[in-house]
Amino acid sequence: MRSPHNKLYATRIVPTHEDGNHVHDEPNATSGVAKLSDEILRLIRVGPRFRGMLKTGDLGAEFSALMLLLPLRSMGPMRVTDLAELKQADPSTISRQVAQLVKAGLARREADPADGRASRLAVTDAGLAACERLGTARVALLERALSDWPADRVDTFAQLFHEFNTSVEALLRTDLGAPPRENA
Repeated sequence: MRSPHNKLYATRIVPTHEDGNHVHDEPNATSGVAKLSDEILRLIRVGPRFRGMLKTGDLGAEFSALMLLLPLRSMGPMRVTDLAELKQADPSTISRQVAQLVKAGLARREADPADGRASRLAVTDAGLAACERLGTARVALLERALSDWPADRVDTFAQLFHEFNTSVEALLRTDLGAPPRENA
C-alpha cells in the first residue's frame, strides 16, 4: 500500500509533501530544468516501446544500426571513424553496426577519394528506401501522438526541441570533463 504522501507519476512513485508538491532530492528541483530532466528520463524510458510501434517491417538490421543511415543520407559518404565521432559512440560499436548495414545491402563500402587505402560508407538505394520507410513511420506515429495539439504548439515545440538538441550537442563537443563515449 502506498503512503498517502506519495503519488504515482509517470509509472513511478514520487514522494510528495503534505501539500501535494513533489519532494525532490536535487537542489532547486522545482526549476524548469529539473522538470525537463524528469521528462527526458520519461522519454528515454518509453523510447524502446515507441520504436517497437514503428510499422516498418524487417529492414534487415537493428534499429541502432539503421540510425546510422540518416547522417549518411544527409551528409554523404564518410569513414567509420567520422561516423563514430558524429554519433558520439565507440568506433567498435559503429563498426559492428556498419557490418549489419552492409550485409543487409543498406550501405556499401567505397574507396575514400582522399586516401585510397581507406574506405567510406555510403548509403545504397535500398538504404534510402529504408530511411524513407523509417521517416514515414516516425512521422505517422508522432502525428497520432500529437493529434490533439494545435499546429502552432507543435511548431513551437519542434523549434524549442531543436534548440535544446543543438545546445546539448554543443556541450558534448566542448565539455572536456564529460564522461567517455558510451556505446550507441
